[in-house]
Amino acid sequence: MIVVHHLNNSRSQRVLWLLEELGLPYEVKRYERNRKTMLAPPELRAVHPLGKSPVISDGELTIAETGAIIEYLLERYGEGRLQPAAGTPERLRYRYWLHYAEGSLMPLLVMKLVLSQIAPRAPALVRPLARRIGDGVLQGFVEPNLKTHLAYVDAELGRSAWFAGDAFSAADVQMSFPCEAAGARGGGHYPRIAAFVERIRARPAYRRALERGGPYALPG
Repeated sequence: MIVVHHLNNSRSQRVLWLLEELGLPYEVKRYERNRKTMLAPPELRAVHPLGKSPVISDGELTIAETGAIIEYLLERYGEGRLQPAAGTPERLRYRYWLHYAEGSLMPLLVMKLVLSQIAPRAPALVRPLARRIGDGVLQGFVEPNLKTHLAYVDAELGRSAWFAGDAFSAADVQMSFPCEAAGARGGGHYPRIAAFVERIRARPAYRRALERGGPYALPG
């Protein structure tokens, strides 16, 4: 039995969704973030040394990182589903978006979230300085680069309904988290990204994953 070590409001929601799309049986083991730090609880270190989510157990195997989990599940259980045929242009696009999500887009979104929290969490005496430093990095680096990336993603969604082509694939599952996070953290309106998020949220498997995973809200 596949066990999803599920942290609330996290990337592991994508794993639940993928499993629902594949129609595979699985068990959910829940973990809650620390309400002050928003970090994962120490119990997750017993599953994987980094103590982060997503991570799954499948028999004797423990697999972390969403991209690696997606590739494992499709290779072992997918039977050719949710990925374009090998050797096609769509397969190349699929592979690109599978890696782009965490390799290029999410680091900027994480930086925006972290930098926005520096000043509120700093001691009162240094809060003005912390705000100036955080705002300087945000405005000088993070925001301009994030706008470039989101405009690029929005334009690419103009090529086809889904990231890898006309058919829904696991690349869309992978890209769902940064697209939803971009909406939660502002930074402009990108109509195709917004439409993509509406499409994925309308999928029955997405809604079933929410029922299994519990409340899901990304911080702004």
